[in-house]
Amino acid sequence: MSRSSLLTDKMNRTLLFLSVAILVAACSPDQSSPVAGPESEKPAQDAPTALLPDSGAEIASEESTRAKAAIGAFASALQAELKNAMQEGGPVNAIAVCNATAMPITAKVSLEQDLVLSRVSLKNRNPANAPNDWQRDILESFEDRKTAGEELTSLAWSEVAATEGKQQFRFMQAIPTGPLCLQCHGSDISPEVSARLAELYPGDKATGYAEGEIRGAFVLTRDLP
Repeated sequence: MSRSSLLTDKMNRTLLFLSVAILVAACSPDQSSPVAGPESEKPAQDAPTALLPDSGAEIASEESTRAKAAIGAFASALQAELKNAMQEGGPVNAIAVCNATAMPITAKVSLEQDLVLSRVSLKNRNPANAPNDWQRDILESFEDRKTAGEELTSLAWSEVAATEGKQQFRFMQAIPTGPLCLQCHGSDISPEVSARLAELYPGDKATGYAEGEIRGAFVLTRDLP
């Protein structure tokens, strides 16, 4: 395997590992962010990108790499915050920390990576995480691909779309529901966690999940020069 392939594989494995850590706590407000547990060792694969003239495939590959790096950076920073919060006060404390820190971390990573990072879900916890039309279409396609037998860790998609007179790169990566996610997103949530969620997210729809279901997706967009 080439050095480039090894680096890509390592990045994808890191991405999958960090997602579960992030989803231990209730998901944060802005959602921008991302990253799931190692339900499988199979690295995520991008779906075919939209056709572009000339060096379009190369551009799409570079942008996908940038997107995954942004997800990893966000996950690493948020995971450190949540790890400390869990050690100090368990899931209830982690919910509050995630609520307070995810947005600043998202903004920082977006600025550093020159893109827009967010999270969306068909059952969003925060109103800010509701998908727009094209994001909803991709989330639904992820469900179809899962039903058809595709592994959750391979559920990714990217394209370059014309929008407002610009070319925009779009990337989405599904977020699987791991065992630890169920503390805040499952059907049997402790009264303490439920009370904290109701306080911070009165319109919460992100419960009732089972292990292995799609919790949502990371979304990254960037206007191309």
